[in-house]
Amino acid sequence: MFGYVRAVTPVLAPEEARRYEAVYCGLCRTLGERYGKTAQLILNYDFVFLAILLARPETGGTFPDCPCPVHPWRKKTCWLGSPALDAAADATVILTWWKLQDALRDGKLAQRMGSRAAALPLRGHYRAAAARWPAFDETVRSCLEELHQLERDRVPSLDRPADTFARILQAAAVETDLAARTRGVQQILYHVGRWIYLADAWDDLAEDQRTGNYNPLLARFGDQAAASKESLRETMRVSLGLANTAFSLLDWGEWEPLLGHILGTGLPAVEEAVFTGQWKQRKRPFHHHQGSAPAAVPTNKEKETYE
Repeated sequence: MFGYVRAVTPVLAPEEARRYEAVYCGLCRTLGERYGKTAQLILNYDFVFLAILLARPETGGTFPDCPCPVHPWRKKTCWLGSPALDAAADATVILTWWKLQDALRDGKLAQRMGSRAAALPLRGHYRAAAARWPAFDETVRSCLEELHQLERDRVPSLDRPADTFARILQAAAVETDLAARTRGVQQILYHVGRWIYLADAWDDLAEDQRTGNYNPLLARFGDQAAASKESLRETMRVSLGLANTAFSLLDWGEWEPLLGHILGTGLPAVEEAVFTGQWKQRKRPFHHHQGSAPAAVPTNKEKETYE
């Protein structure tokens, strides 16, 4: 995952914003307890979404105040004690490991050196996570190999590489005792994964055009890739629509407002930022302008920081 799955925290209701932060802090603490302090450095908001998605409709777990490893003089409310956090922590380690291996394989010299340095302390954690969830690890490995082959062949297709990446995220759906729920979570993760891949393809378009790296948009449309913007956004919106349809069919209990916000407001807002060139500056606050955002995105002029 690439950091695209975010809530728009300034427009969240205060209770939902606190809940979102509690999941973030709980996942941080779970990573530390399960894999050690170095694993906390790979914490990512994408996996906060995964933890919420895998949670049972009933809240489960507890919300104690915990010391923060970054700000030890402060305590943060943490969501703890849920199997969803364990699964999200395992997925964080496995996917981060394979992302580093991908950079070691295909990155530039500086990227390879940085990835090698990051991978060394993660090696033991990865082995532990893979032992806990071998089926997911194998799916990630095989799908990434398939994706590498598509890239080597410079396949002129958007759907084939996007489908391969989407199947990686789909595999993070933990089996439940309700088949309909398992299928629903799989559908959400699949279509969010497809959306992520296509968003990243557009985000990297100019750089890939300059460097000659594989990009499905360049392979499919060549010099006319930039002109494919609206058709690309249309297929991305179809994926988000299907994810939201699957979401609407299930009971999410206390998590429903937060998940609905991320799918219905957060992802469209990130999409708008990607296609207006603002996502490259995602570490800075930015505005949505009147008339430019999809209907689901807030269009007032207050700053929206994706944290």
